[in-house]
Amino acid sequence: MSQDVLRIIDGICRDKNIDRDTFVADLESAMAGAIRKTYDAEEDAEVKLDLLNGNFTATMHGKPVDINLLGRIGAQIVKQVIKQKTHERERASIFQEFTERRGTIITGTIVRADGGNLLVNIGRTDGFLPRSEQIPGETHQVGERIRTLILEAREQPNQVKIILSRSNPELILRLFELEVPEVAERIIEIKALAREAGYRTKVAVSSIDSKVDAVGACVGVRGSRIRSVVDELGGEKIDIVRWNESSQILIQNSLKPAEVQETALCFELGKATVMVIEDQLSLAIGKRGQNVRLAARLTGWDIDILTPEEYNKHLENLERTVLTVEGVTSVIVDKLIAMGCVSVSDVDEIGPDPLVNELELDPELAARIVQATGEEATRLEEERAQQAQAKLEEAAAAKKAEAEAKEAQESTDSVAAHADSGFVDEASPEMATDSDATEATAAATEPTAEESGDDVDSDPPEASASEDDTESTSETTASGEVEAPPVAEASDEPATEPTEPTEPGEADGPSAEAPAPAPEAD
Repeated sequence: MSQDVLRIIDGICRDKNIDRDTFVADLESAMAGAIRKTYDAEEDAEVKLDLLNGNFTATMHGKPVDINLLGRIGAQIVKQVIKQKTHERERASIFQEFTERRGTIITGTIVRADGGNLLVNIGRTDGFLPRSEQIPGETHQVGERIRTLILEAREQPNQVKIILSRSNPELILRLFELEVPEVAERIIEIKALAREAGYRTKVAVSSIDSKVDAVGACVGVRGSRIRSVVDELGGEKIDIVRWNESSQILIQNSLKPAEVQETALCFELGKATVMVIEDQLSLAIGKRGQNVRLAARLTGWDIDILTPEEYNKHLENLERTVLTVEGVTSVIVDKLIAMGCVSVSDVDEIGPDPLVNELELDPELAARIVQATGEEATRLEEERAQQAQAKLEEAAAAKKAEAEAKEAQESTDSVAAHADSGFVDEASPEMATDSDATEATAAATEPTAEESGDDVDSDPPEASASEDDTESTSETTASGEVEAPPVAEASDEPATEPTEPTEPGEADGPSAEAPAPAPEAD
């Protein structure tokens, strides 16, 4: 039993990475506290563990105490104290371990995904991979094994939080150390590194051994070494740049595959003006300015890319503006260009002090030069702003005209489709109007009776009245029988032909509607 205690102690210390003497001291303190609690004594009890045979010796008031008499309560006290102390020791050990391993690569297994954040099992604890430290566009599944960089270890009240990263530029450096032995052995040195995670990375390398080609060693045979790094990063592009102590050559190398014609460096502004031909401009800038942006971060220079036409235009404007200042000669203009000032805005930004200190100009003359270039730079900026505004307005007008033309075309296509199908939409007012117009035209083109010349006899008024009476008398009686229409009595007088109406004074007799005059009384 005693040897089992020692074996258990050794296992706990090994698993939790805890010092054995510290754990034994905590165990002895916990058992002494349990003895005081059991015997309700305020004096300190002493407990010693023999590391040779694993036996415990307990004393209180100088008298030996049997630890087997502690009972269940005493055992629970020892358990709680040991558990708490062990947890604290383990937290301190984890924090120290991962603090020392900061900046190294570790392989783990994803155990949980929560809102884009990943929890990765990295051995003794779980690491936290936040969404901001992941490669954009990369997806992971639970149970997948990934390589991450230990970014930071944070000690919190209840746990130690290990922050992992896959977007940090240092991850590229560690991957090259794993894949390229020359980098791990420091034969090849990575001088600078610029990265946009998930898209492109530029790495500047140099070799301390003239027999070892730095770029070729990093690429490997048929690209085998660099391909392993690219696959680990999910297809991210990596450019290997040859390092050079000359800033001009380094800038040219960093802008490849574009070919640079000329580079002007302005050390006062930390600005490099690069001239490339027209067909190389898109390569130098890159997609959304990515190539020049990474080159600027790799070299530490603010890179401005111009075409030969733009470059010469800036120089001519600078020369014309500076020569308008009294006391300025072409020699001073050449010195300004040699300083890296290729535009009036460059002279305005550096101020008069470099002109006085380096070109040894008179302070008053330097101030006038800066003032003249500043006014010209302001004027050019206003012109550019006006041109940009005019382009925006022109683009808005073109977009509006295109939308109107598209709407008109859609309306025309819709009408043509209805006409081809022979279907008229009742809900369409235009189609209804066309139908009404067609019917009206057809009615107007039919010949009338008078135009055709046919004589049509109109029925006499009596016949019309008779027909009305006939229709009105053909009604159902109250008993449900239908009364027959009355038969008109035959008249002996012949039917008179209808005559044409005459004027009031021309009639032979009184009108049929006028009543007969009454006879005079005798």
